[in-house]
Amino acid sequence: MTDMPLRIAGTVEESIVDGPGLRYVLFMQGCPHHCPGCHNPETHDFSAGREVSLAWVLADVEKNPITRGVTFSGGEPFCQSRALIALARELRARDYHLTAFSGYTYEQISADTEKRTLLEELDILVDGPFMEAEKSMMLHFRGSRNQRIIDVPASLARGSVVLHELHEREE
Repeated sequence: MTDMPLRIAGTVEESIVDGPGLRYVLFMQGCPHHCPGCHNPETHDFSAGREVSLAWVLADVEKNPITRGVTFSGGEPFCQSRALIALARELRARDYHLTAFSGYTYEQISADTEKRTLLEELDILVDGPFMEAEKSMMLHFRGSRNQRIIDVPASLARGSVVLHELHEREE
């Protein structure tokens, strides 16, 4: 595995609110969106946080044998696509379910070659900027109604967005 550094804000070793099942969450540092009302505003500064190696993250994920999912959150994960692609491929090889949260839309990610390469490694994408006017505490895995829970493999196969069954249950 190429050991590119990642700039992270932190991790959560066991989460049930950042995607389906018990998950490890990697909060990336740096975000260009600056959504008003953001849940993680401390992750916006690209120079804050700390630098870790991909090997460190992989070892940290594997410490808990019952965690089978990993979520890339933020900050904005797609701002560190290159390093996350390498990490995602290692995690996929170990049969982890992968989810990412992004302020970019699926369409914006798909139009960028590097971002799309990371997208292709994911099972679920929660896309779109957080919008305070659309905020709801009744939503699972997303903060505002404009955000979509996307089934990435189905979307890639169809060539257009396919909402994940988790999104469908809420509507």
